Amino acid sequence: MVSFESDYIAGAHPEILRRLTETNLEALTGYGADFYSERAKEKIKKVCGCPEAEVEFLVGGTQTNSVVISSMLKDYEGVIAARTGHVSTHEAGAIEFTGHKVLEIPHTDGKIAPDTLKNYIDDFYADGNHEHMVFPGMVYISYPTEYGTLYTKKELKELSAVCRFRHIPLFVDGARLGYGLMSPDCDLTLPELAELADVFYIGGTKVGALCGEAVVFTKQNKPCHFLTSVKRRGALLAKGRLLGIQFDTLFSDDLYFEISRHAIKMAEALKKLFHEQGMHFYLESPTNQQFIILENGQMERLKERVAFSFWEKYDDSHTVVRFATSWSTRKEDLAALKEALEML
Repeated sequence: MVSFESDYIAGAHPEILRRLTETNLEALTGYGADFYSERAKEKIKKVCGCPEAEVEFLVGGTQTNSVVISSMLKDYEGVIAARTGHVSTHEAGAIEFTGHKVLEIPHTDGKIAPDTLKNYIDDFYADGNHEHMVFPGMVYISYPTEYGTLYTKKELKELSAVCRFRHIPLFVDGARLGYGLMSPDCDLTLPELAELADVFYIGGTKVGALCGEAVVFTKQNKPCHFLTSVKRRGALLAKGRLLGIQFDTLFSDDLYFEISRHAIKMAEALKKLFHEQGMHFYLESPTNQQFIILENGQMERLKERVAFSFWEKYDDSHTVVRFATSWSTRKEDLAALKEALEML
């Protein structure tokens, strides 16, 4: 069976496995204090154009979102997110489990409009009872969004301006950041993202690593004793070398961007295939996730030969499903999908 179920169906890029094997017997300090982790941090700061940044490695996206949000918020604050945001829908209440509410607001194709954000915060403070309510203490977005869409540089500048006016941080979930930056529709650079966001992370789990996310605090705003906060929340990896070596490899010889470009190339070929087969798009994203509307009978037949993700019910007889490409997608996978579609 061919799989387009997600962008982390494969293990790790061969170069990462090679480096992990080469360094396997080296005796290294734990908890991310090793040489490779430090070197990886310097490489990330350089590629972000942010020498003053503070970089930390965590194991996965849910842990990263939970730790960053809960350690930066005050106990009476919540985090603003789109109703379709990852922390709102697909993290099993991890944020609420830390004692902080996700404050959901409307979206368009997964994106929060700057005016929507401004109006929400203005309305909160205009409410005479706001002292009895959860304060907006952070704004969470993802790049790309859950629907594979991208914020423009202008939109991010406006969101950032609202956050700075209200003195709350803008947190960008970059689990798929490489795929966003390498999209032909992207008008944003990594240094520009670092300038506009107060904290963001560079996803490894979905972009070639076995696991791991690199959190970048851009404004000398890393919470005090952050390592302790990570450990208290059960997210500190003793063998931190695993993360450091992977990110050191990803940010050597342009590997992170090279494999991200490959995923986008495969996504463009996937879109072309769907058009040729007369498939109906729910949303034609510019990144590596594509959303197709299938008649339920078609969906069940296709599932026998191709793995993909349920996304949401479209109507009583149709379902929105997601196909994702990644660094590991091959031309042979697309050929097998084409054959399966032709048999529907």
